[in-house]
Amino acid sequence: MNILLLGYGKMGKVIEQIALSRGHQIIGKIDVSNRHELESFSRENVDAVIEFSAPEAAYENLKWCMSKGLPTVCGTTGWLQHRPEIELLCKENGAAFFYASNYSIGVNLFFRLNKYLAKLIAPYEQYKVHTTEIHHIHKLDAPSGTAITLAEGLIENLRTKTEWANKADVAENQIPIVSLREGEVPGTHVIRYDSDVDRIEIQHVAHNRQGFALGAVVAAEWLSPREGVYGMDDLLGEA
Repeated sequence: MNILLLGYGKMGKVIEQIALSRGHQIIGKIDVSNRHELESFSRENVDAVIEFSAPEAAYENLKWCMSKGLPTVCGTTGWLQHRPEIELLCKENGAAFFYASNYSIGVNLFFRLNKYLAKLIAPYEQYKVHTTEIHHIHKLDAPSGTAITLAEGLIENLRTKTEWANKADVAENQIPIVSLREGEVPGTHVIRYDSDVDRIEIQHVAHNRQGFALGAVVAAEWLSPREGVYGMDDLLGEA
């Protein structure tokens, strides 16, 4: 495939390596320094776009992609207030849009484990849920998109919880998300249930960016011939 990269930071560079290793061509690498080059790309020379930029850039990037009818895989978080508009543009222009808060296969298994554990614990209200996410100091948004997806899975299965808050001290109906920024940590997410007598904890620890990047390239391969709005459950199959 001919792949256009929107965003060429650390993730973009790892995605490039993996895409090349899988036999694809990178026909463009766009960031803030050369955004004017976008107009040289279209459905005629682009099979898929992979968008890993920054929250403030993602919205404009995705509007451009949808207006061009391009199959686009997005891994940027922090822009989701605009998601309904982007999905509408996708449908209006016959594009394809794939969004995931995390492209790691392991994390997506963790999402399912999180929901299952919450469903098991739901009848036992003596357990109080807490979440923590740890990322590198360069990450601009907090909480992480992955932490939000985990919190949404908890809300779906814990009847006493209706929203999340990005702090430790929360109201009874809220799920606390504590966000820590440390060194070059690729990503750690912890779900903890505490009672007076014990603790139950699950966690996912990413060792590097390779898993995220591979998932994004596989998603682009899967998305290229399609139209419509998709996510990891479509790619992996509902469990």
